[in-house]
Amino acid sequence: MSNAQRPLNLRAIALTAFLPTLLFSVGEGAIIPLIPLVANDLGATLAIAGVIAAMIMLGELVGDIPSGWVVSRIGERNSMIWASVITVGAVIICLAAPNPLILGLGIFLIGIATAVFALARHAFMTSYVPLVYRARALSTLGGVFRAGWFVGPFLSAAFIHLTGSTQAAFWVFIVCCVLAITLLLILPDPTRGLDAPERAVPERAAPARPADVAPADVAPADVAPTRAAEADAAALTAQGLFQTIRSHRGVLVRLGSGAALVGAMRASRTVMLPLWAVSIGISAPDTALIIGIAGGIDFLLFYASGQIMDRFGRIWSAVPSMIGLGLGHVALAFTHDLPSNLGWFIGVAMFLSLANGIGSGLLMTLGADLAPQRYPAPFLGAWRFTADFGSAAAPLALAGITALASLSIASGIMGVFGLVGAVLLRRYIPRFAPHRPRHLL
Repeated sequence: MSNAQRPLNLRAIALTAFLPTLLFSVGEGAIIPLIPLVANDLGATLAIAGVIAAMIMLGELVGDIPSGWVVSRIGERNSMIWASVITVGAVIICLAAPNPLILGLGIFLIGIATAVFALARHAFMTSYVPLVYRARALSTLGGVFRAGWFVGPFLSAAFIHLTGSTQAAFWVFIVCCVLAITLLLILPDPTRGLDAPERAVPERAAPARPADVAPADVAPADVAPTRAAEADAAALTAQGLFQTIRSHRGVLVRLGSGAALVGAMRASRTVMLPLWAVSIGISAPDTALIIGIAGGIDFLLFYASGQIMDRFGRIWSAVPSMIGLGLGHVALAFTHDLPSNLGWFIGVAMFLSLANGIGSGLLMTLGADLAPQRYPAPFLGAWRFTADFGSAAAPLALAGITALASLSIASGIMGVFGLVGAVLLRRYIPRFAPHRPRHLL
């Protein structure tokens, strides 16, 4: 049965993809808003704290290089298990860090592991979910991630309140990773029997055979095309990231540039809000609480985003999301020195979450639309590398502009990039990822 025709097994997806992802993202959500604060406690300046916060995005960018090869070789579930194991080790490094440099190393390793975990779940959903449910399933996956970012800050705020140490939040991540590993080890792998012959052979290489010919009637000569197709699949498995980028450079340069700016705006928001809180003197528990509430708004919109993309097209989620992220950054740039800067901070944080929530699952859906259905991992690795390049560059740019000028100017410049990204997505999504509404869905 083809991917498009196969019924959707929600239970298998929920247990194998959604629940481990929820646990992993709860742990990640618990620490990311507090990374600048932990760095500041270790003696880092505001600009250096921004660089350390950027290490998780830089780690994801570096992790994208081998992630497609890793997932292809050991499978989606094993990749998530090993990524979680590496994360535990990296978090322990963060806990023991005596200075900002070691903290940055631990955060960088977390980013590498996150890249492998993210690609594994993305490849699983691309292969397993029928096309008619794709955007809703992937936006739900994005919603699960956002749910973790909603719950995580509240858990970290509680731990900080009980222990008096911002580093206590890192223990939340360790516990979540151990639970995710346990689930992945005890649950069956739904991809094990999933169209195995079809997954192994790319679409373009699948041998044609008349429907009325039984397998026993196939002549030995017909075996050669099948073996050639399998060899072609093996060659695709071994294809490296940069070779894949060269093969798909047209779409990756054009639509990928828009994806990179989406990643940049999301990363900018993730780093900007904690840095802004530090710069205007908000305490660690209050920062976690505000960002946690904003994460709740982000989470609540995931299904709406999927419905919009499946019914009306990807562009109707992408463009409004980027316009909102851009305008939110621009607005924040003018509020730093106002007497009511705390109120403005809360309001803009909620608005940015609204804009980001409308784009839930956007990059994963576009990647799945563009990837070869039967062998998606190499292309998805290249696609994620393109988007994560923006995610890694934006926080470093924020830190640099903050050091040279101010955090307000950095926020305004990022807002302009967001509006440029909206223009690119408006131009290239209809060209490379056209999607017509399915009125019978």
